[in-house]
Amino acid sequence: MQRKQKGNTVVHLVIRVVIGLLTPATILAGFWSSAGGFAEAQQTTPTTRISLDQAIRLALEHNHALQAARTTIQQSQAEETTANLRPNPVLSGDYNFVPVLSPSYFGTPASQVPLPQEGDASVAYTVELWHKRQARLTAARDQTAVIRSSIADSERSLAFQVASQFIDVLLAESTLEFAQQDLKSFQHTVDISAARYRAGDISQGDFLKIQLQLLQFQTDVSTAQLGRIQSLAALRQLVGFESVPDEFDVDGQLDYEPVHASLDDLKALALRSRPDLRAAEQSITSAQSQYNLARATAKPDVTPQIGYSHASDEHTLDFGFSINLPVFNRNQGEVARTHFAIVQSQQLARETMQQVSTDVVDAYAAMHTSGQIVEFYRGGYLDQNKLSLDINEYAYMHGAASLLDFLDAERTYRANQLAYRQTLAAYMTALEQLRQAVATRNLP
Repeated sequence: MQRKQKGNTVVHLVIRVVIGLLTPATILAGFWSSAGGFAEAQQTTPTTRISLDQAIRLALEHNHALQAARTTIQQSQAEETTANLRPNPVLSGDYNFVPVLSPSYFGTPASQVPLPQEGDASVAYTVELWHKRQARLTAARDQTAVIRSSIADSERSLAFQVASQFIDVLLAESTLEFAQQDLKSFQHTVDISAARYRAGDISQGDFLKIQLQLLQFQTDVSTAQLGRIQSLAALRQLVGFESVPDEFDVDGQLDYEPVHASLDDLKALALRSRPDLRAAEQSITSAQSQYNLARATAKPDVTPQIGYSHASDEHTLDFGFSINLPVFNRNQGEVARTHFAIVQSQQLARETMQQVSTDVVDAYAAMHTSGQIVEFYRGGYLDQNKLSLDINEYAYMHGAASLLDFLDAERTYRANQLAYRQTLAAYMTALEQLRQAVATRNLP
């Protein structure tokens, strides 16, 4: 009995020891496994990246301002339905000589009543002459065509806004990447200068100047981070907040893509493709339709009428018509207004045509000038600027150059790099402006 109790005691003791040893380990292992899995999940969660073409497509599908403008097409189509409606027939009736104050006559034969009761009913229908309904329908359809072209022009403008904002994001990200690289490089310089200061190679004043210069690099990184956040938020506003997740990025980079199309070809293409010019030309047709409608409205309509009468036990049919005599009102004012509206539309169409040519010339010149500046940078200035910085940094580290020369070379390098990125962004924006001026993304 004692052996059995001792055996149970030993078993319980072993179990307690095992539990005491394994439970914390198991818990910690499970915790680290969960934490590792969560961290891995966080690292493997892909960031949604959109290209420029995708951003434009999303904006055309989800931009709320554009969606609101598109409803004007449906509204104009509803106006077409209204314009094509025919007038309603008019039903009228009356019952006369009811002996309200002489109740004794109720039920008396009509021949014995001093004033026999009479009932009339008639139907009238206005027949529109001179093709008024067709004129209204044509005017409404021409107005719908103008609205469609105007919406297409709004889509063209929105595409340029998205592209311009997309380039701003690319510039912000490129600026941030350069600022981070520059900060890392200068931090290395600060570390070397600290070692030299401890070794007595440089003075405390020079070392403090280098440390203070580090603040500028840190500020550049913070400013670039803020610029990237704001640019992405503005881009999301254009493409629609619900079309992209909170954490999204753009897929692309600042690049130089030369265009070799001639100015005359671009002008001719713009005159064929611009929706605002097409809308201006369609406005002339719409104004002519309004003029034809005004002239047709000046002509009178005829309203035939058929009626039924019951009096003194007699049943008769009545026929008649009415017509509006255009003696004073012949719609003179509307005819004159629509006539001058045609002249106005013609002048605006000519102005729009000139504006199209001006837009192409301005965008082409801006692209050409920005491209020349980019080629200047790529022709050797960037390499020379980097070589100058490397020489000054090497000379300063070996005591052959002053601190001021090195810091000046560093500022010049940073300014030239930022200017080069801004020039690339300006060229890409001018290229998008040219695409907008020509109204196509596929330039010849």
